[in-house]
Amino acid sequence: MVKVNENYLKLKAGYLFPEIARRVKAFQEINPGAPLIRLGIGDVTEPLPEACRLAMKTAIDDMGRHEDFHGYGPEQGYAWLREAIARHDFQARGCAITAEEIFVSDGSKCDSSNILDILGEENRIAVTDPVYPVYVDSNVMAGRTGDADGQGQYGGLTYLPITAANGFVAPLPSTPVDLIYLCFPNNPTGAGASRAHLQQWVDYARSHGSLILFDAAYEAFIQDPDLPHSIYEIEGARECAIEFRSFSKNAGFTGTRCAFTVVPRGLMGQSSTAEPVELWGLWNRRQCTKFNGVSYVVQRGAEAVYSAEGQVQIKALINFYMENAAIIRRELTAAGFEVYGGEQAPYVWLKTPAGTDSWGFFDQLLSRAHVVGTPGSGFGAAGEGYFRLSAFNSRANVNEAMSRLRALGT
Repeated sequence: MVKVNENYLKLKAGYLFPEIARRVKAFQEINPGAPLIRLGIGDVTEPLPEACRLAMKTAIDDMGRHEDFHGYGPEQGYAWLREAIARHDFQARGCAITAEEIFVSDGSKCDSSNILDILGEENRIAVTDPVYPVYVDSNVMAGRTGDADGQGQYGGLTYLPITAANGFVAPLPSTPVDLIYLCFPNNPTGAGASRAHLQQWVDYARSHGSLILFDAAYEAFIQDPDLPHSIYEIEGARECAIEFRSFSKNAGFTGTRCAFTVVPRGLMGQSSTAEPVELWGLWNRRQCTKFNGVSYVVQRGAEAVYSAEGQVQIKALINFYMENAAIIRRELTAAGFEVYGGEQAPYVWLKTPAGTDSWGFFDQLLSRAHVVGTPGSGFGAAGEGYFRLSAFNSRANVNEAMSRLRALGT
């Protein structure tokens, strides 16, 4: 009989968001008329920007003409999109990133998992706690961890707690690590990272020969002009960091699927015999073998993000969601909750009421207020006693949800 990958058996009962969906479905079966408001998973609700829609419509027309038809495109992405990304997202901020260092993909969630294909299994791995679950689960699936303990922490991983006590910044590890997952603005806590803090990490990585896997999926939501949007704004980062970006949240592409990963030329790893190996070449080879590229139509839509009209429309989307976050912060604070985040990212991180754990608060909100959020413990042991609410929803739903939470009280 065929054998299974037993690393999957080490995973906790269910990935966080499917478990939420399971509980919500069970509740709805018993309460079919309950008016649910979902502030859990970070899915967008507002329509795609008009500039992107028009560009995609034009691209569809292209596909109907022999002279403009596109079949397989470059696995790395079309040059015109890569050049627009390099110019607007990096070079405009003083980052020495070129178009050939950008690899267009169908999602940063995929890329942050797939990057393990080019990295050795013996690497020592550090993750923040709480953490976006994909970073941990993908390493478990790949056989890079031991079993989980009673708190759900896996052997072989170094956990870096980010809590209210340390201002939700990631402390440097006390023992050497090789791979470092950082996400700022942070999912789930909503915290930002200063230049000084990221410089500490870059300095650490350079001095220890480590690689930073930097998730900047929420950089467009940064409100503080002093906070960096890219790890490559930090001196020395080209020598030690790979960055993941996405069009999912800033441009509403969650259902359209387009993202990109930046792998600088000259970023090196080493073989088992200590020979230097350029990571760009390995990632390029991986993509050419396992990926056929993002569709022409979707890439034209992503290119329109960088048009004059697209930039105005994207800014309006970002402002809308951040206004939602401000409403959630204000109303929860007024209701007596201890609230964090929501200022540099569209996530609000709140302390659960005394005596209520994360999943207990989830069930309480679902049953009594008919509001769906995300239990903090689903992001790691240090997330126990916290809860995440997403600002991705309509204004009417956000206002109604806050009215229900105020009535629920602390």
